[in-house]
Amino acid sequence: MTKIKMCGLRRTEDIEFANMVKPDYIGYVFAEKSKRYITPEKAAELTKLLDADIVPVGVFVDETMENVIAAVKMGAVKMVQLHGSESEDFVSELKKRGIPVIKAFQVGSAEDIAAAEGSCADMVLLDSGKGSGQTFDWSLIGSIRRPYLLAGGITAENAAQAIRQLRPYGVDASSCLETNGFKDFGKMSAFAQAVREAEEQT
Repeated sequence: MTKIKMCGLRRTEDIEFANMVKPDYIGYVFAEKSKRYITPEKAAELTKLLDADIVPVGVFVDETMENVIAAVKMGAVKMVQLHGSESEDFVSELKKRGIPVIKAFQVGSAEDIAAAEGSCADMVLLDSGKGSGQTFDWSLIGSIRRPYLLAGGITAENAAQAIRQLRPYGVDASSCLETNGFKDFGKMSAFAQAVREAEEQT
């Protein structure tokens, strides 16, 4: 079953929506430059309201090791997603501490796919950019041998095509789930339904 990740949640109602739609993962953005930024402290409060079957993920961009670990320790998240220029050593150190890591790769060439293939992260995410909402050239993915999350412009309209064509481990959406910059229950529900129906048809 293709996993569903919904990123950029930041309000109590976002969590209520997620509890109804039941994605496998939700993401909080801890990068201060993002319009979806929330503090780890706020995320910890929201996680207390989150269905126990949904895994909360913290999205970081070139954050310090101490701050990443602190977010996990306070109960804000159970996994971390690294979206910056974090090294393999940084990923490895987090894993040694028992923290599962998703490493994001911006895909613009076959070399980016090779880097994702070789990453020591528990999971990799293939993206078009930092929240650009645009798809990348899926043909670049080629014959990647490890499971991956597909991000970048995945919507209710193209999720089925992505799943049939690429068979990703999971799909990750954010901006397509929003109306006027905030999560929209109808759009979250439609996205989840599209993914689940595509799964049934493949």
